[in-house]
Amino acid sequence: MTVRSMFAGLALAAVLATSAQAHDDEQQVRAVVTAYKDAIERMDVSQTPALFWPDSEIFENGGVEGSFAYYLEHHLGPEFDDLAGFDFRDHEMTVEVDGDTAFVSETYTYHITFKDGMRAAIERRGAATSVLRKRGDEWRIDIYHSSARPFRPSA
Repeated sequence: MTVRSMFAGLALAAVLATSAQAHDDEQQVRAVVTAYKDAIERMDVSQTPALFWPDSEIFENGGVEGSFAYYLEHHLGPEFDDLAGFDFRDHEMTVEVDGDTAFVSETYTYHITFKDGMRAAIERRGAATSVLRKRGDEWRIDIYHSSARPFRPSA
């Protein structure tokens, strides 16, 4: 074996290891974001704090909501008390991992129904952007921004 072929083999091994790690990181990031979406649909957010870093920041529809813990206690949690159903439709996600940071974009439509039956169902087209950070071996959401507008089906 020549020195050149030995270095080529080492370089190939490094590329393959990096590629495998990037794939694993992307899968972990997708799992975190999907777990959050699934919890919203189940209207059971009891496990969602583990998906966000304690110093996370939440932004929604032009407002600063604070940390996820604050958002959960003062916004998201109380809203679920009134809801009968929350369904995402046409969900699409793109993920880009850059070292210990991941950028996620989502588009979707969501449908909300209410327990009291007095309010009309809400249908919105939404988008979300998340920045996830890897600390140690764990990916969690660091920054989350979502917005929505009335849904208008295409003709």
